[in-house]
Amino acid sequence: MSKHENKSLKDNPRFPLGPENYRLMAIGFVIIVIGFLLMVGGKSNDPEVFNSEMFNFRRITLAPMVLLFGFVFQIYAIMKRSKSDE
Repeated sequence: MSKHENKSLKDNPRFPLGPENYRLMAIGFVIIVIGFLLMVGGKSNDPEVFNSEMFNFRRITLAPMVLLFGFVFQIYAIMKRSKSDE
């Protein structure tokens, strides 16, 4: 890198992520929170009584899929290039 390129970077600093990236990351965070909220519940009031509610579709299948989608969406939000970079 030449001195001219180095000086122009100091004069015009750029953030690695743009506003669109931060919006997408906020959406991904909300998706992850929804996934964790879907997992909540299913406990029994009496520890001696088994509650099969803990093993329903929402907690075993749906919530982990929502969480996985949220984490993949976060990776996409971080890696997405802004239109000005292209």
